[in-house]
Order: sequence, then C-alpha cells, then structure tokens
Amino acid sequence: MPYNRDTLAAQADKLSGIEEETDLYEGFSPHVDTSEIKSLDFYTQKPSTGKEPALRSFTEIQQLLQQGKKRDVKSILRENSWPINSPIRAQLWPALCAQHQTKQNMLDGFYWDMVHQVFGTTELSDKPIMLPAFVDPAHCLTYHLTRTGRSVADRIVNVLGYDCPDITYSPVLYPITSILLHFMSEEEAYHCLAALVGSKEKVFIKQTKLQHEVTWKTVMQIAKKHSKNAVTYFQRICPGVKLERVFMDWCWWILAGLPFQHLVRIMDCYFHEGIKVLYRVALVIINLFHKECQSNNEWSPDNIKNDIGNALIKFCKKIPVSPTKLLHAAFSIRGLSSTYISRIFMKTEMILKSRSVLNNGSKQLVKSRSSDNLPSSQSQVNIQMMSHTLTIRELFTLWSWLPVRITMYQPVLLYTTEEHGCSLTTFYVRVEQHEPTLMMIKTCNNEVFGAYCSTRWFERNVKDDKGQRQAYFGTGETFLFSLYPERAKYPWVGIENEKDLGHASELFMAADSKMITIGGGEGQAIWMDENIRFGKTDSCKTFNNPPLCPSGDFEIRVLEVYGFDGV
Repeated sequence: MPYNRDTLAAQADKLSGIEEETDLYEGFSPHVDTSEIKSLDFYTQKPSTGKEPALRSFTEIQQLLQQGKKRDVKSILRENSWPINSPIRAQLWPALCAQHQTKQNMLDGFYWDMVHQVFGTTELSDKPIMLPAFVDPAHCLTYHLTRTGRSVADRIVNVLGYDCPDITYSPVLYPITSILLHFMSEEEAYHCLAALVGSKEKVFIKQTKLQHEVTWKTVMQIAKKHSKNAVTYFQRICPGVKLERVFMDWCWWILAGLPFQHLVRIMDCYFHEGIKVLYRVALVIINLFHKECQSNNEWSPDNIKNDIGNALIKFCKKIPVSPTKLLHAAFSIRGLSSTYISRIFMKTEMILKSRSVLNNGSKQLVKSRSSDNLPSSQSQVNIQMMSHTLTIRELFTLWSWLPVRITMYQPVLLYTTEEHGCSLTTFYVRVEQHEPTLMMIKTCNNEVFGAYCSTRWFERNVKDDKGQRQAYFGTGETFLFSLYPERAKYPWVGIENEKDLGHASELFMAADSKMITIGGGEGQAIWMDENIRFGKTDSCKTFNNPPLCPSGDFEIRVLEVYGFDGV
C-alpha cells in the first residue's frame, strides 16, 4: 500500500502514546535510544577527498521502482553507503518492502483495527505482553529501542501472529521487527513485515521449524563449496564438534553479532533482494574468521576449539572490516546464483522430508507441524467431493510429493473441464493468479498424470527490462508426476546435480493464447492445445522424464487444476 510517512507516523505515535522527542538523530524514529549508537567509528567513514560520487536520493530510487528497473535498484543499494542516521531509510525501507506485497492493498487503519481486535484497545500497556509461540525468547533482540519501542515490537509481532496463523516457528522475525522500528512508525513496520512474510517471488523470513532447519543446512552445504578452506580448518581444530552445531546459529552471526551500522547496511540490500544477501554475508564472515584465526592469537585454535560457535559471534562484534568492504566481499562471491541456492535448498528439503517419513517420530529431526506430509481429513473430503481423477490412494501418494509447507493448506478446485468447459481463456481467468497450482490430466485411455506448477500462470504476461515477454518461467520446485498406469515423480534435474546444466534444464513453464507447456529441452513433457482437448508428452531435459503416457499423443477426458486456500 502507499505510505504517507507524516500522516502514518503521527497517527502511530498518537495511538502508541509516544511523544515526539527533539534530541534524536534525524534518521531515527521516536522508538530509538540514540545514546549508544555509533554513527562515526574508525571504519564507517573515510576522510573525504571531495571526489566521492553523491549518494543517490530516495526520489531517484522510487522512480526506478515504479519503472520496474529492479536491477538498477539493486546496484544502487549495494553501492550507496548511506550513513546510519540518514533519513532516507524512513522512506526507502517501506518502499522496498511494499514491492513484495501480495495481499490486496490494506485499508487505512487496518493495523489499528487489528490491534484493537487483539488487545481490546490501541493504548500501549505498561504490562509485559506474552509473545507468540513462534518467537525464540533467547533471541528477542531489540538493539537500540527504548522501553516503549520494545513494547511496540511485542505488539507488532503479536498482531502478525494473529493475522498469519500459519507461522509456527520464526526466530528471526522479532529482530527484523526491531530493526524496522529504528526507522519508521509502528504501522509502517507492521506493513513491511506483512509484505516480507507474504512474499512469493523472493524469500525473506522462514516460518516453520522445517524451513529453519533446511536454511541452516543449506548455508552449511554452500559453505562447504564456497568456503572450503575455512570449513576444513574448523573440522580439523574441533574434531569433537559436529559442523552442524556451528551452522545452526548462522543467522545470529549477523543479527546478534555484527555492529549495528553493518546490520543496517545489510538490511538496505536484504529488503530488496531477500535472504540470499544473508547467505553471502555469512560466507564472508566464515572466510574472515578463518583468516583471523591464522594471524591473531585471540582466535587461536586453543582459544576457540571448545566453543567455536560463540567465538564466531564474538568475532562478528569486532569484525575488522567496514560495512562497505563487507558487502563488497559478499557480492563478489562468484557462482552463488539464486538458481544455485534454490537447488541446494530444495535438495536439502527433499532429503529431510524423506527422513521424516522414514523416521516418523524421531526426536532428532526438527519438523514442522505438517512434516508427516499426509493430507488432513478435510483435504481428503475436499478431494473426494471435487475430483474426477484421484482415488484416496493416489491422493496420499501425490500429497507425499508436495513441498512440506504446501501440505498445511486445504486444496481448492480452481478449474475442471467437467464444470467449466474446455477453453484456455477460461483456464487463465480461473487459474492464472494462483500460486502454486496442481494440474492433473486424465486421458481417454485412463492414464493419469500431471504437474505441480510453482509459479502463477499470469507470469506469461510479465515483461523484462527490455519490454520482452519471457518465453519460460517458473522455478525448480516444479515437478511432473504420473499416477496411472505408472506411479512416479520427476523432479527438476537441477536438484540432483550441482553443475550448470544449461538453459534447457530450466524450461519449467510456458504459455500463450494457443497452448500450455510444462518442461522443455529436446521435447515437451506436457503440451496442451487451446481447446484443452488434445495434447502430447515427450521426454525433456528439464525433468529427465519419459513420456507420461505410452502413445505420446493423448486426448483429454478431464483436466483438473487445484490451488491451495490461504497460500
């Protein structure tokens, strides 16, 4: 939603019972105690030479955001080291977060209506507020918030938990709330958090225990490749300590360890690019720590081998590089693309999901509430009532293949040829805004197969910076399946292979007014015509699948497309 900072801040301060103070640094909100904030340390500013390029303004960045020039915005955010007390963040951060918003624009006063609904009043109580179960009490980091600011953070997190009941475990959510409150009003901070939590295009905040575990294991796997020497060194000096114990706390190296001025600059980029920024910073921290271990007695093997995790946090507090150099090193790491990170994440999630099925009830695996990956009784009833293709047995099989987070939601029949007719136009009208979707085809020969489609079909209309429509879209979470006569799942080939497999391995979804295609590269896994009557299936490089029906060509008896309520 559009932000009017003056109006919203005045309203928020009035409702919060916060009086405007006059002795604050220009860029901070009234929630902040600035007495301990170091805006000028030995590494935050170099002596001026008079030749430095001027820092970019919010107006310039706002124009680029409105024009959809996200790459230009990314470059500016990475290169412009605004001072920690710069007033630009009061406008910049809400604008960056707003671009990830997926819910319809909230009406003015929505947040305060929610506050009144949850607490019965908009007055800020002096009594402690019980935090939601997804908060980690050991990491309720408040940085430089005042006592009132901390109470405001508690209230925001409670309201978000009420509005987003699917959040079951999210220890980083509270620290990010606190960081936001340093530069904006309570209401603005809530809207920023809601946008980050609901983002579909980029990942910002993990929201279940399983996702949390997959994330730190993903960082560990990436570090084994991109920080190999450091990881080998840690394993050598700490043979009795499992590497997992070190990486479980990776996010706290950044959020609890780094000086606040470093953290603020990281957030400038994070609110635009997502969690991959934190992955990059974590790798730099590991490499810098490894370097210091070899040259600084404070970090000698004898001093750190008994508690390397705590030593990493202490090192971050004294990190020997400026925020500018830290980010420059982070963004200079090669071969760490979003596609590569996504592949490692999905591969790790699949492994953990498989173990959770094999070791159901094991206390060693941290699992989300839906990690048993079985459809609820309500989901079974819904499918039985709606589907012309699925038996209960096939439903259980298909459900075990879905991403774990999706199994928390109830399936909703969006489109079926039995009820809505055979028209690609109708298909788009009913399906294109939903993400993800599950497509099932039953042929006139009774074969049953389909695809889990990770991205909205509306993406067929999205244009790049040059005004060209992208031929293919989607992510590596997309997969094919066959339920009859063969029962098999065909995931993206990139999950099992860390090498760059080329463009043909990433042809997930394509569509226009004449056809729909899933999978490509030397064949199309599923192709359907505009009348949703005839189709064909071939082997393809994206999924390394055989034809999904023996004849290759097929006539469609029923097409069903499901969405998931609440996603």
